[in-house]
Amino acid sequence: MQLDDLDFADDLALLSHTQQQMQKKMTNEAAVSVVVGLKIHKGKCKVLRYNTACNNRITLEGEDLEDVKTFTHLGGIIDEQGESDSGVKAWIGKARAAYLQLRNIWNSKQPSTNIKVRIFNTNVKTVLLYGA
Repeated sequence: MQLDDLDFADDLALLSHTQQQMQKKMTNEAAVSVVVGLKIHKGKCKVLRYNTACNNRITLEGEDLEDVKTFTHLGGIIDEQGESDSGVKAWIGKARAAYLQLRNIWNSKQPSTNIKVRIFNTNVKTVLLYGA
């Protein structure tokens, strides 16, 4: 069996062009996992279809896996069109929230500009760069 995409530690993305190929990959992955002593958590398995209709559900050990419209992984959001715009918007929103939480510091005359820049770099920039 060939791995398509090992994302992070124990996360695996199975990629396929057809429903039948995807079901076969899911079944094979489950069989191999049992052999090596791993268990697939059915509740965490999601199906994100790209530009296709849901004619048949993907199953794992007889149970239907959940079809989702968006998928979040390590802070990145991917939608069913393969776009990540919503992920970028989410990161900008998080950075904005981090910036606004420090409003009192920005408005204060007490800390020097140098200190404010250091606070900005550690509290706002890191939020933006986390998704990069």
